[in-house]
Amino acid sequence: MAELFRMPAVAADAATAVLSAWRVAEGVPFVKDDTLVSIETDKAEVDVAAERDGVLLKALYEAGAEVEVGDPIAVLGAADERVGDLDALLAELGVGVTAPGDARQAVRRDVPEQPVTEPPLSRGSAVPGLPQSSPSPSADGGPDRGGRVFSSPLARRLAREAGLDLAVLTGTGPGGRIVRRDVEAAVAARRTPETVPSQAAREAAAAPQASVPVPRTSAPEETGDHVDVPHSRMRRAIARRLTESKQHTPHFYLRATCAVDELLALRQRLNAVSPVKVSVNDLLIKAVATAHTQVPEMNAVWRPDAVRRFGTVDVSVAVATDKGLVTPVLRGVENLSVSAIATRTRGFAEQARSGTLRPADLEGGSITISNLGMYGVEEFAAIINPPQAAILAVGAARDEAVVRDGAVTAAKVLGVVLSVDHRPVDGAVAARWLAAFTEAVENPVRLVV
Repeated sequence: MAELFRMPAVAADAATAVLSAWRVAEGVPFVKDDTLVSIETDKAEVDVAAERDGVLLKALYEAGAEVEVGDPIAVLGAADERVGDLDALLAELGVGVTAPGDARQAVRRDVPEQPVTEPPLSRGSAVPGLPQSSPSPSADGGPDRGGRVFSSPLARRLAREAGLDLAVLTGTGPGGRIVRRDVEAAVAARRTPETVPSQAAREAAAAPQASVPVPRTSAPEETGDHVDVPHSRMRRAIARRLTESKQHTPHFYLRATCAVDELLALRQRLNAVSPVKVSVNDLLIKAVATAHTQVPEMNAVWRPDAVRRFGTVDVSVAVATDKGLVTPVLRGVENLSVSAIATRTRGFAEQARSGTLRPADLEGGSITISNLGMYGVEEFAAIINPPQAAILAVGAARDEAVVRDGAVTAAKVLGVVLSVDHRPVDGAVAARWLAAFTEAVENPVRLVV
């Protein structure tokens, strides 16, 4: 039986996702676990697999389209299903087919939007009873809002970012609902200087509106003295999350200097026998797990109703990519060897830069390690990645004069700054953790036993 395949919620806080590419063609059968479509989120590109055997009867969007989570993106059928009248099937499912016209945006069909009051349906689920309910139109053709402004979550967010009042916008979605294209059209109109309309412009304004959104500008906008590079989805997500972190997470900071001569010597000995090259950062990740094991109160996150403490040590590792910073999570680090940590961090780095990390790879953990030592940075304070409780910022190892046994001598030292959320972790707990971390770094033999 034919059913709608909806945009899955591949990221916990994502209202929309971009359909990167279809991995099966229309009319071509697929089997369970075959990749149906690749979807781009704020953090990574995700492959969505089929939950059972079937056939892609019709794709409702082309590659490159940005779709709200829960909206239909395709019609799937049983593996041996064939449809004689596809238009009738689409009408039965509540999907109105329209031509793409000359729109540059890669959206090619008008599909029903998920009501605001209902959660998105899971992918592959049948949707009986479509078309879905929407606000009833008033006598003059507009929505009977009863004082309410009906709008999609994405439209509300875009309007908030642009400083627009939704009450003054005219919705072109089902039942007069305000959708993304309405907000973008209003933003574009606000930015366009007023001119006397030409005859062609007047004719275009009088023509019926196409049911496709106004395309976003993706190329840099150049002027005489600057270049505006439009925000990517990932950059917007990073900006939003870090702004929320600084506004709502009470940070405090602890600094320490670690002698790393023995750590560097251990790394050299390990690389002589290890099947994979071990970095200083791999050893520091293991030191973080060691400190978490000794001070389990740090292995926690703040939740509205409780402080949640974890039984395993999951550590996020900051990875810089061309699109922005991502933080894949190494799980169960307390039970991993240093060479296993090295292997997994290399794999995550490659996936991050190729955009193939899964959403599950980016979720969890109570602490992040961010290392800028390779850039020569001596010290910096990082912003906590919510909902985690801490982030450890690592600088470069450098030669300094230190006092040992009353004598001044040269040594390799490393500066670290621990940023901590004061809600689940008190200062004394963080201080004990930093002391345990420093001890593990300066006596690194415990990292390999």
